[in-house]
Amino acid sequence: MAERIAFITGHLARARLEKVLSALGTTEFSWEIVDIGVKVAALMTEDIIRRRLKLPEGADRVILPGRYRGDLDRLSTHFGVPFVRGPDEVADLPAFLGRAGQPPDLSRHDIRIFAEIVDAPMLPVDALLARARALKQAGADVIDIGCLPETPFPLLGDAVRALKAEGFAVSVDSASIDELRVGARAGADFVLSLTEETLPLAFEHAVTPVLIPSAPGDLDSLGRAMEAAQKAGISFIADPVLDPIHFGFAASLGRFLEARRRWPDVELLMGTGNLTELTDADSSGVTAMLLGLCSELAVRNVLVVHVSPHTVSTVEEHDVARRILFAAREDGALPRSYHPGLLQVHDRKPYPASTEDIAALAADVRDANFRILTAEDGIHIFNGKGHHLATDAFELFARLGVEDDGAHAFYLGAELMKAEIAWRLGKRYVQDEPLAWGAAAPAPEADRTRLAEAGHTLKAKKSRE
Repeated sequence: MAERIAFITGHLARARLEKVLSALGTTEFSWEIVDIGVKVAALMTEDIIRRRLKLPEGADRVILPGRYRGDLDRLSTHFGVPFVRGPDEVADLPAFLGRAGQPPDLSRHDIRIFAEIVDAPMLPVDALLARARALKQAGADVIDIGCLPETPFPLLGDAVRALKAEGFAVSVDSASIDELRVGARAGADFVLSLTEETLPLAFEHAVTPVLIPSAPGDLDSLGRAMEAAQKAGISFIADPVLDPIHFGFAASLGRFLEARRRWPDVELLMGTGNLTELTDADSSGVTAMLLGLCSELAVRNVLVVHVSPHTVSTVEEHDVARRILFAAREDGALPRSYHPGLLQVHDRKPYPASTEDIAALAADVRDANFRILTAEDGIHIFNGKGHHLATDAFELFARLGVEDDGAHAFYLGAELMKAEIAWRLGKRYVQDEPLAWGAAAPAPEADRTRLAEAGHTLKAKKSRE
């Protein structure tokens, strides 16, 4: 008979746990999930389990979350069934159970990215097209041509037509009604941003307007613009406008909440650049929070801007965030363990080996090849001649005996510096592999090959010596 396994969990993880187990499709065991009645599984205690757990009939084994730290032997004795601690993460359960499992499905999303070319008036059409291709590759769905105040844009119509000829969806963003009219005549799909006063432009052309309040924060005027568009039978998107921190940010969040309450079925847009561009913080985290709000409020459009150098990967970050949040929402789960693309500075599991594991490995090494690992206490480097630990890579050089081998010293210096950077930031370090920077700096496969080949060549040379 197939083994019967009971999986104990809390409220937050239940839906995702059920999806992961269902995806296994195994006949090697049957399973049942027991919600122990706590919100977070890590909060369950031995006493809670003893009092609340009603074991499914015929259960052969019980698997607890990896973060449960109670005494498994006492639970096994109390219930007469083996209790086992599983992995920390639900996503690691297939591997824990010996099944291949299914990777998270990040192919879907429901947020459209408008990516603005902010200096479009300064660019020749060929350069604008090249910029648009790069933005599309990064994840943009609509190329937004940004116009600048008091800056002539004689090539605006040509730019729109050239983009449309290459198959791009195009929006024109301007405070000038004349420039918006030029863009609409040239075939733009969207115009940003119209008010109740300027809305008649959209009646003249087959273009979808993005509507904003006539006065900052005036949702009533936004409502009047929407009513006029609805009466005219034209599609539209509404933007309550997100303001920067200390210049109305909290109130603007309230406007998005109120807009969704008033108009539950209206298409909304959020311009995230007022936070990503105007806050000196890594844009990936800011983006995750804003798109989390979009996910909860069904804001299906975002306007993304890159001006500041610190937002150079903002389109890629928005693309990763919308996919993670869609998958997590579909799973009824927290947006964790889906993709590391927004974990650019730190990793959730930076140290795959403990200091004890490293010590045991070092004790078994007999050859001259150096192994480099990091743990909570610092950088470990060892071979058959010794095991050294430091938190500063420069402290290690004099202990390694490579002063007369320039190539080997260069390789070790590069690896140890990379290990120190990883250790100081709390990132995972893997010898002969580039550090992972998520969406901020995707590593080409060639980088991995180059580093690995360099390491293998030097190791082979050292082995021959």
